[in-house]
This record gives sequence, structure tokens and C-alpha cells, in this order.
Amino acid sequence: MTTRAIETPRIAYLTGAYPTVSHTFILREVAALRALGFDVRTCSIRRTDPDVHHRGPEEREAAASTFYVLAEARRPMAFLAAQLAAMGQPRRWLRAVKLAWRTRPAGARALLYQGFYLAEAAVLCRHLLREGATHLHNHFADSSCSVAMLASEMSGIPFSFTMHGPLELYDAPRWRFDVKVARARFVACISNYCRSQMMLFSDPEHWGKLSIVHCGVDPARYDRPRGEPGQHVVFVGRLAAMKGVPLLIDAFAQVLVCHPGARLTLVGDGPERPLIEARAEALGIGANLTFAGFRNQEEVAELLAEADVFALPSFAEGVPVVLMEAMASRRPVVATRVAGVGELVEDGVSGTTVPPGDACPLAEAIAALLDNPERARAMGDAGRQRVCSEYDSAREAARLGALLQPAG
Repeated sequence: MTTRAIETPRIAYLTGAYPTVSHTFILREVAALRALGFDVRTCSIRRTDPDVHHRGPEEREAAASTFYVLAEARRPMAFLAAQLAAMGQPRRWLRAVKLAWRTRPAGARALLYQGFYLAEAAVLCRHLLREGATHLHNHFADSSCSVAMLASEMSGIPFSFTMHGPLELYDAPRWRFDVKVARARFVACISNYCRSQMMLFSDPEHWGKLSIVHCGVDPARYDRPRGEPGQHVVFVGRLAAMKGVPLLIDAFAQVLVCHPGARLTLVGDGPERPLIEARAEALGIGANLTFAGFRNQEEVAELLAEADVFALPSFAEGVPVVLMEAMASRRPVVATRVAGVGELVEDGVSGTTVPPGDACPLAEAIAALLDNPERARAMGDAGRQRVCSEYDSAREAARLGALLQPAG
């Protein structure tokens, strides 16, 4: 390893899709690591739709500078060159093949996908070696992490990953966390809950590799003047099943009984939008509901500044970054008590947590904050203090940076 590589680690940053509007925390983390002096080269398995995901200049710049594995693999000569280059190191390549076979899930379809991951790993391996990468870090522990693990075996470049949940945890045996933790140099877990789950699925011998590195936000972006109290409820997130938005629609209909002038803005889009629209129409609340669609980071910050209450009715979460954004904006939050939410939101102090899957307590919590602006203001102030002290993206990037420093 050269002196340059030791002084300035060159980190390849891999995700399944980058950049995306729902994972802006990765964009912030990359920027923060670069500010610390790391040479970060972003990679992604898939391109993202520019009309949906490249909403601002930061996203467009990230897309322009990212290496896309599947795009490279679709170039026949490049794909062939990558496979031949991998086979040109027969011992490493055969070890990668054995690793892919050993970690395959059951079934012919899964075996086929394992073959795809192996081929993608060869494409990524060639890119890493050409770029002079000294470390490979992957976000999320599912398919892109499988590619990262195989590429690490082929290239000899150490890898690590950030474990988020909850989706990967639903199919833990398939993604072989035991092997990934054993082979990774370290694992960044976004919460204590997440770390406990990785301890459940890995050998105690490797628990020392599991470190807490929160996802974070830049509090300064959300430090905006607070307007006069109103009745504006905001949700930000994908309109997908795990977010529980139909439940929020039911709860908001109950809120309107005592607060007929209240407004609900849904920021985001997704497969459940037709269902949500139909539910709102059936309840007759369309006039009080706005679908704002996907927005970039700056637009989200502006919308949060206009909110009086932020609501997140999720059925499953890790530690939602959007809750951090709302709290950094001094907005009182109402969130369901799932997974790592309680690590961020102190019930009754920095927000209100309610049981998941029940519209009534969700409605009661929202209405209580609309009824009591002073309490809402106090919760908002406490929430911002919490985020500034424990979820600042620059501070968390420094923690990750310490882990990324070359061993020894």
C-alpha cells in the first residue's frame, strides 16, 4: 500500500441505488466524509430515475460522478473484460465462487441471482482496482452487500457495511448476516436496536465489530424562523405499505372533527398513493389533504418549517432520518413506537410515541398538540436539542471516519 493511500484513504461507497430521495442521509454522509479529507468514490448497482430522484443540484452532481455497476455490465466488452480480469486471479476468483455458493439461499431462482451478484462483483472489482480503492463501504445489508462481500474477496480490498433495517431483517437467513459480519472489517449499526439484531444473527466472536454510527442531519439546514401556531400536519416519506399512511388518513379524519380547519400534507410518492387517495375520498377529507410528491432536501426543509405537527405512522422503521429532520426544525413529532424510534424520540419530552396500527391514539396525539401550542413548542425545542447533541451528521461522519482509517 502506498504512502498516499495511507494518508488519504480512498473509499469506494456502494449502495443498491444512488442517489435517491429517500436516502439523502447517504448523500450527506459522503459530503461529510469528504469534508474530513477522505477521498470518497461513489458506486451504485443501479441508476436512479432522474425525474424522481435527482431533484436538486446535490443529487444531480452525485449521479454524474457515480459509477454504475449494471450500466457498465451492459457494455459487452467491458463485462467480458471484467470477468476475464477476475478469472486472471484464479485463487481469488475461485474463493469468491465458493463463497457465493456457500452463502446462496435455497431455490433455483436464488441461485441464479447469486450468479448475477458474482458477475456484478467482478465488474465492481475491476473498477475498484482501477480507482485504487483502499476500502469498500456498503450501505444496507441485502443484495448490494452480497456484491460488496464478493468483490472484496476478488480484489483483496477490505469491506464494511452499514446495517439499517428493518427490511433486511425480515429475511435475515437469506442475506447471511452471520457470514457478512464475520468477513467485514466492521459493521456500522444505526441504532442500539439494530446492533442487537446483528448480535442475534452473528457469532459472539464478532460482536466487537458492531459499532453504533447514527444516520444524521445537518441541524443548520433546518434552523429556520418559526411561524405563528396553526393546524398544519406534515408527513414525509414513501407512500409504501411499511409507512402506514392509510392509518394516518383515518386518524386525520378524526382530527378534523375537532379541528375542521386542519391541513395534512403528504410529501413523497409510492405504490400506495392510489389506495390513499381512494381512502381520503371515501372519508370526504380531500379538501384538507395535499399530495406534494417527492421534494429535494431544501424543499423538505421549507415544508417542515411550515408544519405545526409532524406525523410518522410507520409499521416498521430503523431510526427514521425524516424524524431527525422534523425535530431539527423544532417541530413536535408524533410517531409510532417501533424498533429504534424510542432511541430518538423521548415520549412526552421531544415528541409523542403511540402504539403502531391504531388510528385512535395517533389522532389523539396530533389533536393534543394542535390544542396546546405551548407544549408543542417545548417539544420542538427539546427535539432540536436532542438531534443537535446526538444526530449531527458531521459528528457521526467523524465516527465512521475513525472506523474507515486503515488498520494499524
